[in-house]
Amino acid sequence: MNYNTRQPAILLLSDGTIFHGKSIGISGTTFGEVCFNTGMTGYQEIFTDPSYFGQIMVATNPHIGNYGVNENEVESNSIKISGLVCKNFSFHYSREDASESLEDYFKKQNLICISDVDTRALVSYIRDHGAMNAVICTDETSIEDLKMQLAKVPDMKGLELASKVSTKQPYFFGNETAKYKISALDLGIKMNILRNLAKRDCYIKVFPYDATFNDLAEFNPDGYFLSNGPGDPDPLFGAIQVAKDILENNKPLFGICLGHQVIALANGIPTYKMFNGHRGINHPVKNIITGKGEITSQNHGFAVNKEALEQHPEMEITHLHLNDQTVAGMRMKSKNCFSVQYHPEASPGPHDSSYLFDQFIENIQSHKN
Repeated sequence: MNYNTRQPAILLLSDGTIFHGKSIGISGTTFGEVCFNTGMTGYQEIFTDPSYFGQIMVATNPHIGNYGVNENEVESNSIKISGLVCKNFSFHYSREDASESLEDYFKKQNLICISDVDTRALVSYIRDHGAMNAVICTDETSIEDLKMQLAKVPDMKGLELASKVSTKQPYFFGNETAKYKISALDLGIKMNILRNLAKRDCYIKVFPYDATFNDLAEFNPDGYFLSNGPGDPDPLFGAIQVAKDILENNKPLFGICLGHQVIALANGIPTYKMFNGHRGINHPVKNIITGKGEITSQNHGFAVNKEALEQHPEMEITHLHLNDQTVAGMRMKSKNCFSVQYHPEASPGPHDSSYLFDQFIENIQSHKN
């Protein structure tokens, strides 16, 4: 194995703190909100998850790239993170069914990465000081220039990003002879959500983020779905109106992550930006209805206001995050509508939450009957 000298690189946080490391060989600068994911596997799914658009990802797993990339295991058609920070970047991989190395994958999409960073210290710092904007620089741009550029990057709060990752044109997924038809609003939908619906005999028409209820209704669906996605839910006025219209027509509705937040806003329940958010594959959640615990995959920086939800006469909390008691799921008492803050389509080992897709189908069946 040849040893290649790598150029120094830095991660500059918006408060002026600098972490030093090395470039993996892709020169340039990239900006975004810095956050961390505690998952020990699934880096490819993380990098291609549209919900991470606009964010610089810090990997807590010290080894990234060691099993390469498999082109069949993506959640979207491209890398969605703004940049990567890691401890040890593996230029070589040992997985037999990998299609290429992570280095080649990054080079094709010009994804800037800094490695050899003390990620334990960095994550500890973010935990204490909260998520903030940052820049990765691998091309020796001066610190002062980087600070000026970083100051112009908008905060995640108030930022609408669904339009950046949503499909431009409607498309279909699944078997057109399937038993159920679903209209899905794409706010940054993950491929595995579509796979899970198709596996349950659903034919899905996926609509752009700015589609109207009438657009979705023209498909004559049996149920409606609001997807996950990046950014602040507050500016998504169109999606919020779509949710209101679906509820007004009392149609079966299921929302995940950003879709969950949109449903809350459609009912007048506010959301807020979290200090750090939840990003990992082993978050404990309690199902209040059944009393059972679930190990879940989560990725969100905003949450539904618990106090306002508890006071709403038509809403009911169904799931709670056991680490901080934030809202992880809810349903409406008089409407065929429920949602969760986490990702039941993700299967990092546990399949504890896959029943939620079955619940959606059961709701559709009861509505038709």
